[in-house]
Amino acid sequence: MRKRSRRVVVTGMGVVSPFGVGVDLFWENIVNGKSGIKTITQVDLSKHDVKFGGECTDFDPGKYIDKKEAKRMDRYTQLAMVAAKEAVKDSGLDMEKTDPTRVGVIVGSASGGMATIEKNHMAIVEKGPSKCSPFTVPMMIVDIAAGRISIMFNAKGPNKAVVTACATSSHCLGDALRTIEYGDADVIIAGGSEAPLTNLAIAGFTSARTLSRRNDEPQKASRPFDEARDGFVMAEGAGIFVLEELEHARARGAKIYSEIVGYGANADANDIVAPCPDGEGAARAMALALNNAGLKPEDVQYINAHGTSTDLGDVAETLAIKKVFGDYAKNGLLVSSTKSMTGHTLGAAGAIEAAACLKALENGVVPPTINLDNPDEKCDLDYVPHTAREISNLDAVMSNSFGFGGHNASLVFKKFSG
Repeated sequence: MRKRSRRVVVTGMGVVSPFGVGVDLFWENIVNGKSGIKTITQVDLSKHDVKFGGECTDFDPGKYIDKKEAKRMDRYTQLAMVAAKEAVKDSGLDMEKTDPTRVGVIVGSASGGMATIEKNHMAIVEKGPSKCSPFTVPMMIVDIAAGRISIMFNAKGPNKAVVTACATSSHCLGDALRTIEYGDADVIIAGGSEAPLTNLAIAGFTSARTLSRRNDEPQKASRPFDEARDGFVMAEGAGIFVLEELEHARARGAKIYSEIVGYGANADANDIVAPCPDGEGAARAMALALNNAGLKPEDVQYINAHGTSTDLGDVAETLAIKKVFGDYAKNGLLVSSTKSMTGHTLGAAGAIEAAACLKALENGVVPPTINLDNPDEKCDLDYVPHTAREISNLDAVMSNSFGFGGHNASLVFKKFSG
């Protein structure tokens, strides 16, 4: 365990999810076991085998950002910008009273502006190269959300975008933690955004046989750890946090949600898409995060699992948890997958699920795993099926994210105690 000279706390959160804009709206729905999965409307999927997902149906960026500028952004950037505005507003951070060179942005995405790529490729094919928009490149690149957020807030500190598939935003939060700990910034706006509900992404994942095909009952399609699961449900959304050095937050009287105390990151080095069958890589990531936090396994009461509703992934994560937490994994530890309600937001998942973790800490309530009707016999932990659960001693929580390519990330948050 490395001794910390600078502690890092969360002072603001912003979420755009299939339930709408706002952390409270997101929490209200998941704590009540509501599904945000529905038939997709933003693209024509009549020829596709999969026609549903976690769509932000009523999302209107023009209500939050300049309409002209919004038209020059891919949807993934729009989602990120709105979530960032929500997070900074929530934090109460006044940039006019803050040294801009000490405020950074670390926001990533798994795929960036995929809709922009599709649209302009079709324009070239159908009408010729001259019809390609001059904004194509700055709309599609994965780092542009981080760049635009820095411009919006005049944040001149460290600025980058992490791309590690479904572990992206957890790595962004972890890298933000390190950046502040090392003294390179006092504040980092961090998280991830994804807008993958496009023809190419849906066709690609469908061909790879990773998506659920329950078109007749989409709200029951995401069913992590259930024996009838048949793949994950793709979704869009964004989660952005304001992470802040503790004394900087105290000096301005900021509300503190939680302290981020642990971060573990590594690689499976196993397969381009499949996790280690025995969960070895995921287990090491969790162990690294616990060690970094200076906590024993039994100090953590809840894990927000990666839990994607895939056959291999759910079993591997269950095995990994049992490796790290031992007997406690089946005797006291609570585990749930909020993807059962939101679907899988890919690069945004880690940050959105971290928001669920912080709201759980704040309220002493663990959100459920819905659609868990008949648990897989290989998935034998307490996944908080169907209904949220109150827990009086909720003090430390873990959030797991694992991505294609073998990228693993685990974060540990602790109730702030001064």
